[in-house]
Amino acid sequence: MAARGGVGGSPPVRMLKGAAVVVVYALGCALAYGLSDFVGGLLARRISAWQVAVVAQAAAAVLTLMLAVVVGGTPDPSDWAWSVWGGIGGGAGAGFLYRGLSGGSMSVVAPISALLAALVPVAAGVATGERPAALTWLGVGCALPAIWLVSRVVDDPAAGRSARRRRDDVVDGILAGLGFGVLFASLGQVPAAAGFGPLTLTHAVGCLTTIVLGMALGAPWVPRERTAAGGAVVGGLAMVATVLFLLATQTGLLTVAAVLAALYPASTVLLAATVLHERINRGQGAGLALAAMAVALVAAG
Repeated sequence: MAARGGVGGSPPVRMLKGAAVVVVYALGCALAYGLSDFVGGLLARRISAWQVAVVAQAAAAVLTLMLAVVVGGTPDPSDWAWSVWGGIGGGAGAGFLYRGLSGGSMSVVAPISALLAALVPVAAGVATGERPAALTWLGVGCALPAIWLVSRVVDDPAAGRSARRRRDDVVDGILAGLGFGVLFASLGQVPAAAGFGPLTLTHAVGCLTTIVLGMALGAPWVPRERTAAGGAVVGGLAMVATVLFLLATQTGLLTVAAVLAALYPASTVLLAATVLHERINRGQGAGLALAAMAVALVAAG
């Protein structure tokens, strides 16, 4: 398994040092992912979510390629292999998440997927020898329920839905979370010396994976409407998010970066409240408070 690079790697990583930098990068990733989901959600109300996903990932691949050319890097074969796994995980995660949200219950699919997106890389980090401090673990302990609470929405309750449909909601949430977890865990294995070339491949493979899933599910994925061009904005934000996550794992612990990055639903909830004037329920409010506590504990640890 490839070792992650330290702060002595690529130029962007050398700019900042210290454990607090991991928090800054990871929270920046969470904010960018939250913005991406918010903009993508608005577009998906007008056109197929699959069209948005394809354009977004294609745009992210192009933008990351431009960054890779400028920064350079010397990736080895294992870095390319991890990037392929990350792309498959990210593309599949997006596919099952969209399928779950389009035909299932958001109150079930979203929190399960967000929670597993944090747990999988945490397990990978511990398995590869990471040993966070006790205060950091306490922050992780606060972050996991925060992710669950802030992701839950009060939509149509499961009453009246068939037992089979409820099981499908859970399955979609689990598959989406595992996919995103594989994406995070795989990116955590790419060292700073590799540059951003492997990340370009991750986005490209993610785009192809989404197309394959869209075709398999019979969903309209070809971006025919002009509105689909807005997916490029979603892709730009997703590219920023993955770059920041990669820098976070190259600067510090994958365990810390993954948990803080998985708080991305918090920024989506806050944006929905401020821009769309959606109401934050009590559970989400408690989740936001726990998220703030988690960030403080992780930063102190």
